[in-house]
Amino acid sequence: MSEATRAPGGTDLRPGTVRFALQRIGSLFQLLELDTRLLGMIGALIVIWVGFNIMSEGSFLTPRNLWNLSVQTSSIAIMATGMVLIIVSRNIDLSVGSMLGLVGYTMALVQTIWIPTYLGFGHGQPWIWIVALAVGIILGALIGAFQGSIVAYGGVPSFIVTLGGLLVWRGLIFRLGEQGQTITPTDSTFHLIGGGPIGSIGGVPSWIVGIVACVAIVYLLVSSRRRRQKYGFPVRPVWAAVTLGVVGCAIVLGAVWVANSYPWPPALATRYAVEHNITEPPGGLIIPTGIAYPVLIMIGVTIVMTYMATRRRFGRYVYAIGGNPDAAELGGINVKRTIVSTYIVIGILVAISAAIQVGRLNGAVTGLGVQNELDVIAAAVIGGTSFAGGIGTIPGAILGAVVMQSLRSGMLLLNVDSPTQDIVLGIVLVGAVGLDAVLRRRTSR
Repeated sequence: MSEATRAPGGTDLRPGTVRFALQRIGSLFQLLELDTRLLGMIGALIVIWVGFNIMSEGSFLTPRNLWNLSVQTSSIAIMATGMVLIIVSRNIDLSVGSMLGLVGYTMALVQTIWIPTYLGFGHGQPWIWIVALAVGIILGALIGAFQGSIVAYGGVPSFIVTLGGLLVWRGLIFRLGEQGQTITPTDSTFHLIGGGPIGSIGGVPSWIVGIVACVAIVYLLVSSRRRRQKYGFPVRPVWAAVTLGVVGCAIVLGAVWVANSYPWPPALATRYAVEHNITEPPGGLIIPTGIAYPVLIMIGVTIVMTYMATRRRFGRYVYAIGGNPDAAELGGINVKRTIVSTYIVIGILVAISAAIQVGRLNGAVTGLGVQNELDVIAAAVIGGTSFAGGIGTIPGAILGAVVMQSLRSGMLLLNVDSPTQDIVLGIVLVGAVGLDAVLRRRTSR
């Protein structure tokens, strides 16, 4: 056998061997410039979906379940985008679940008791939901700044600070709620933030969003190619760029098709027909639900956070700090201020997630956000964020959140009890961290 058919370590690379096939696949991924770990997660997600669909006798991959899955994922995914920056900077935030509960409970109090009763404006004011949302975002930012300042300027480990926050913020919920009082209902406009058939944009607007997204995908591919050519950087082959564009648009339009395949419940459609003097056809009025508002919010947050992490100085500073804090400080980066900023960002994102959960429940309970911190951290880690710092992506965290919620949704369909669900999710989390450790050891050799 000639030396050309052997790898440096003596592995057989002749055509037809497994090693040869894997090398060709790896070369293809390099041409497409795709993240192999992200592709592996997508493959794992497909296996999870197909497996649960078989075990649930076709109940998992239905428009209704996938639509609900997208809404359930939104809240966790939004917080996970902020957790990526926290973990990348070599810190942690264990308080996001309790913070979400406190902020959500406060927003519910603002629109149901404080403004209508204490301030005397009454219910039904069109601006109440705006004030409630603003109060929630400001409170989340202040809590984030408070915890971040203790970590950055006080020198207290983030694990201890946020563990204390987990207890303190949860305790304050019970103080505000007079030992467990449920606050409901929320403002009708605020309720739409949580999704539901009414809290969605409908069929035609969803197709418009899908078409705009496809145009954006093509524009990004073309502009990236031109920018690389301008500065003499290597570019993808034309066929590779076209393939990425076609696959990306197919995924987007497929998701829109699934969202529009889920119709309004018959009773709600009938009520809509009566209110708008519409004569129902014999088979009933079919109204496509379309993309839910929480999903649109999640997409918007993902775009902003990705831009912030990859194109702005703040994001580069965070990754530099995670790679080597001492070198970052010697390089002129204000490490303490940057760390505080990361906690402010996640505080704002927690407030947005709190609005979604309160809107979906149409109220707030003292148990709001319980164990959300575990789901958020797991989503970031499963998505490729390393606890060693300096490594992590926003799209990976979104995909990690989809994986986590898919596991929960599938096990609920199979009537798996809650303790068993926790066992499975715990194993998945440990496995993801273990895989990250193995990959880091291999790349460091």
